[in-house]
Amino acid sequence: MDDLRYPIGKFQAQERYSPADIKTNIQIISALPSKFINLLGSWDDHKLDTPYRPDGWTVRQLIHHVADSHMNAYVRFRLALTEDNPTIKPYEEQLWAELPDAKAAQVELSLQLIRYVHLRWVLLLNSLDENDLARTYFHPAAQKSFRLDEVIANYAWHSEHHYQHAFRLAQRNNWQ
Repeated sequence: MDDLRYPIGKFQAQERYSPADIKTNIQIISALPSKFINLLGSWDDHKLDTPYRPDGWTVRQLIHHVADSHMNAYVRFRLALTEDNPTIKPYEEQLWAELPDAKAAQVELSLQLIRYVHLRWVLLLNSLDENDLARTYFHPAAQKSFRLDEVIANYAWHSEHHYQHAFRLAQRNNWQ
């Protein structure tokens, strides 16, 4: 079951991120919209409404979650770059995934949202210097401040983590 829940393993923060690590992580974030669009472009409602694992979200909910999560991440970056260690607002992602739009809205809406949020986000990420990457925000649920270089790594992981949920579901069901 852990393979279905964490197909690429759990996120492991590093103590330090090299410029090459950061560049790679930004490339992963940048590539996500196209990867999802290419994978899901021809999926019908039956496939989109299939859970990626037992007791898991449907692919539709998964895509809407990624849009929600990455919009929040983009805003959190902007806060961290313009305020001194701001306290970010957590949200109940499990409850957001149960809202009517997350269960029924066309996936195309969130795919386009991911596409355009990532265009802006990656533009911002590519402009960051060493001082910017050392900036932080405080996450009250974790009771910890996070450096932006670590947050980039976390969202690169998050991108691939959720892409693999859909990709491996397609593999298991011979949908490719």
